[in-house]
Amino acid sequence: MTAAQIRQQFLDFFASKQHSIVPSAPIVVKNDPTLMFTNAGMNQFKDYFLGNQTPASKRVADTQKCLRVSGKHNDLEEVGVDTYHHTMFEMLGNWSFGDYFKTEAISWSWELLTGVYQIPKDRLYVTVFEGDEKEGLPKDEEAATEWAKWIDPNRILLGNKKDNFWEMGDTGPCGPCTEIHVDCRPDAERAAVDGKTLVNNDHPQVIEIWNNVFMQFNRLKDGSLQPLPAKHVDTGMGLERLVRVLQGKTSNYDTDLFTGTIAAVENITGAQYDFSDSKQAVAFRVLADHIRAISFTIADGQLPSNTGAGYVIRRILRRAVRYYYSYLGYKQPLLHQLVPVLAAQFEHVFPELKKQETFVGKVVLEEEEAFLRTLEKGLKKLDSIFENLRQMRREHVPFFPQHEIYSDNPNRVLSESEKTEYPFTFSGKEAFELYDTYGFPLDLTQLILAQNSIGFKFTIDENEFNSEMEKQKNRSRAATTLDTGDWQIVNETAGLGFVGYADLNVGTHVQKFRKVSAKGKDQYQLVLASTPFYAESGGQVGDTGELHFGDEIIQVLNTKKENDLIVHFVDSLPADISGDVRAVVHAERRLNTMYNHTATHLLHAALRQVLGTHVAQKGSLVNDEYLRFDFSHFSKMTDEEIRSVEKIVNDKIRENIPVVIESLPKEEALTRGAMALFGEKYGDVVRVVTIDPNYSVELCGGTHVMHTGMIGLFALASESAVAAGVRRIEAYTGPTAFRYFSERLLNIKGIGSLLKAKDPIKAVDKLLTENAQLKKHIEMLEARQLVAVRNELLQKDEIINGINFIGDIVEVGNADALKKLCFDLKNHLNDFVVVLAANIDGKPFVAVSIADNVVAAKGLDAGAIIKQHLAPIIKGGGGGQKNLATAGGQDASNLAQAIAVVKGLL
Repeated sequence: MTAAQIRQQFLDFFASKQHSIVPSAPIVVKNDPTLMFTNAGMNQFKDYFLGNQTPASKRVADTQKCLRVSGKHNDLEEVGVDTYHHTMFEMLGNWSFGDYFKTEAISWSWELLTGVYQIPKDRLYVTVFEGDEKEGLPKDEEAATEWAKWIDPNRILLGNKKDNFWEMGDTGPCGPCTEIHVDCRPDAERAAVDGKTLVNNDHPQVIEIWNNVFMQFNRLKDGSLQPLPAKHVDTGMGLERLVRVLQGKTSNYDTDLFTGTIAAVENITGAQYDFSDSKQAVAFRVLADHIRAISFTIADGQLPSNTGAGYVIRRILRRAVRYYYSYLGYKQPLLHQLVPVLAAQFEHVFPELKKQETFVGKVVLEEEEAFLRTLEKGLKKLDSIFENLRQMRREHVPFFPQHEIYSDNPNRVLSESEKTEYPFTFSGKEAFELYDTYGFPLDLTQLILAQNSIGFKFTIDENEFNSEMEKQKNRSRAATTLDTGDWQIVNETAGLGFVGYADLNVGTHVQKFRKVSAKGKDQYQLVLASTPFYAESGGQVGDTGELHFGDEIIQVLNTKKENDLIVHFVDSLPADISGDVRAVVHAERRLNTMYNHTATHLLHAALRQVLGTHVAQKGSLVNDEYLRFDFSHFSKMTDEEIRSVEKIVNDKIRENIPVVIESLPKEEALTRGAMALFGEKYGDVVRVVTIDPNYSVELCGGTHVMHTGMIGLFALASESAVAAGVRRIEAYTGPTAFRYFSERLLNIKGIGSLLKAKDPIKAVDKLLTENAQLKKHIEMLEARQLVAVRNELLQKDEIINGINFIGDIVEVGNADALKKLCFDLKNHLNDFVVVLAANIDGKPFVAVSIADNVVAAKGLDAGAIIKQHLAPIIKGGGGGQKNLATAGGQDASNLAQAIAVVKGLL
C-alpha cells in the first residue's frame, strides 16, 4: 500500500464509526500563548477538552500537520540521525468529546491495526499506566482489562508516568494513556530476545506506533490535577511510522513519504543515498525531513524571520543548508528545488502548498541564498583565525622539533609523520559566535578545525560555549516568559460571548480571572460572560475601554484570544469582582480601526485588479492609526501601479458601497468566491464580508463600517519589501489620511517658499543638477591637488635596505584619497613601501602600500602591519590585502609615530 492509501484507510475506518472527518489545523498556532506550533493532534481541540466550547460533532478524526522543534516536545537534534524522528509529521487521530471512552477506543485500535492493516498480532505490545503514588493516581485497571479482551496478557506492560501519562505542556488537559508498540525485528532476532524487554528502550525496530490518551484531568499551575467536566479520548498515530511498518521498511525514510524527495536530492547533487549512518546519509534524511517543515509552515503563513516562530523555521532551513553544503558538497541553493516535488506529493491532502508553490519556492530560495552568503563569511572568519594561528606557529617554531622542515614555507600544512601537534584551546565564545551568527553547529566547527590542524591539537572550550548558549536562552526567556496563574472561577453563569459587532456598551459579569506576571510586572486577565470588546485576531488589534463595577472603573488595556476565550487585560481588580459590570469599548478608537479594516479589504481587491490574481494576503495589522498589508508579489510596485491602486480604493470609498456581512456555511461561502486566507482556521460556519459581489468577498471576523463612504479618504503612504516575494503597504484612512495629505502639502509649500519658486519640483530638479555639476568640479580640483601631493611625496623617497620608502602625513579631504595616492605612487615606484597618514576632521587615517615583489621577497604584509602595529597606535582598527591596507582610529596625535614604526620595520 502507498502512504496515501494508508492515510485514507484510517480516515475511512473512523468515518464508518460515525466520526466527522475534519481538515488539519494550520501548523502555526494563533491565539494560544502556550504554543508556537501545532505539536499534537489535540491542539485544535483544546477548548473542547476544557469545556470552553461545544464541538459540532462529538466524534472526530483527521490527519494533522504537526511540528516538534521547540519547547517540551523537541526532536530537532535527532532528526536525520535516527530513522524515526521528524520535525514536521502527520498525526492520524480519532477523538471523542465526552462520548465513547476506553472500551471503544481500545477495541477500534485493535480492529484497525490487526483487521484492516493486517499487522501480525504477535508483533504488538501495549502499555498501560502503572499509577503514580506521589500524584495519588492509581493503576489504569480499566485499560488493562479492556486490552485483555484482545491481546495476550503477557503483552500488556506497565508504564510509568513519563511514558504513560500524557501532558501537552506544564499546564492543560492531560490523562493516562495506553501505547501500542510494534516489533519490526526479523524473526530470528525476535526468537532470541523477547520484544517486551525492548519496549520504550529506544530500540530502532521496536517502536511506538499509536497512543490512546484518556483525557480526564486539567493540570493546574500549582501542579495539582483537576477533573475535567467530561471524559475524552485523544489518540495519535504517526503516519510516518505506520507507513514504515506496513511497507516493511526499517526506516521511515525508506517509505514513499520520503523516497521521492531523496531521489530528487540524488538527481540534483549527483550523490547517492546509501542507507547508512554516514554524515552524507544523514544529510539526505535531514533534507527530506526539513523541506516538509519549511514548506508547510511558510504555506500556512509563517515567514522565516529573526524572532519567534519565524526564527524556528529559519533555524530548520539553515540546518538543512549546512548539511548539504558540508556533507553533500553542494554549494548553491538546493531546497527550493524540492518544493515542487513536495507540492505534487501532498496536493490532495494538503493542497495549500500546491496553491502557493511558486511563492514558497521563492521565499526558500532567498533564505538559502542569504544563508549561503553567511556561511561563506563564517568560513572566511575561520580562515582569518587559521591565519593568526599560522602566525602563532611561526612564532613558536622553537617548540617544534621539525621546524627546519617548514622553515622555508611556514604556511605549509605538515603531514602526520612530520607534525608535532601543539595544544591549542579554541575560544568557546568564538565557537558560539560561529554558531549564533553564522549557523555553524559545534560539531561542524570541530570538523573544520580538525581538517585545518596546521600543527595544532585543537580542543574547543565547551564549557565556555555552553555558558554562552545558556546566556542566550536566558535572554530569550526573559523576553518571552509569561507566568500565568490558574483561573479563579467567579460566576459560571453562561453569557452570549462576543456581542461587539452590534454593541459597544453592555451589562455583563466576570466569569473567571487570573493573575499573570511578565518582566516583573503583575497584570490580571478577565473573562466576561458577554463582551463588546473585540479580541486581537486576523490582524485587527484588540479593543481597549473601561469596566464599570459600580462607581469603580477599571481600564481595559488590551483584549486577546486564548483559543476561544476572549481575555481582557487589566492592571488591577475591583474591590468586588463578583457583581454586575458594565463593559464599555473606546468608541472612537474602534471606529478608526473599522475604517482601516474595511479599507484593507478594498486595498486587497485593488491590488489583485492592478497587479494580478496571484496577489494574496500574507499578513496585516489594523489599528486606529494606520493599516499595514503584506501581500505576495515578486517585484517593486511602480509609481503608476501605486497611483492606480490608491485611485481605485478612493473611488470605491466615494461610491459609498454597502458593506454586507453574513454568516454562511463555509462551503457555500467558498462557492460564492469568498477569499480564505492560508494559515487561518475556519469553522463550519463563517463570516463573509462583501463589498460589491463583483469587487471584494472575503472571510473575515473583524469589525467593519456599514458603508465605504464612512472611511472618507485613503492615503497609500509607502510600499516596500518584507521578504522574498512579499511586499508591504502602509496606508492611512479617515482623519489620519486628511492629516497625512495636509502635512505633505504644507511641506511642498515650505520647499517652494525656501527656494522662492512657484514650481518646487522644477526648482529642486535644478538644484540637484547644479549640485552634481559642482561635485564634478570639486572632484577635478581634488584630482589636481592629489597630483601635486604625489609629486611632493616622490621628492621624499629614501632608500632603506634596498627598498624605496615614502612615509609622510598629508593633507587630503577624505580617507579614500589616501588609497588613491597609494595607487598613483605605485605607477612611479619600484621595490617600494609607502605609508601615508592624514588627520581628517580630527580622525586619524593610515594607509600602507607595498610592492608585490617586496611582499614576495621580504615576506612583508600590509594587512598584518596595519593590524599588529599601526591600528593600536591610533586606537582604531583596519585591515586589507598584503599589498594595500588601511586603518582608521580615534587618536590623531601619534601619526608621526605610526610612520616611524613602519620605517623601523624596514
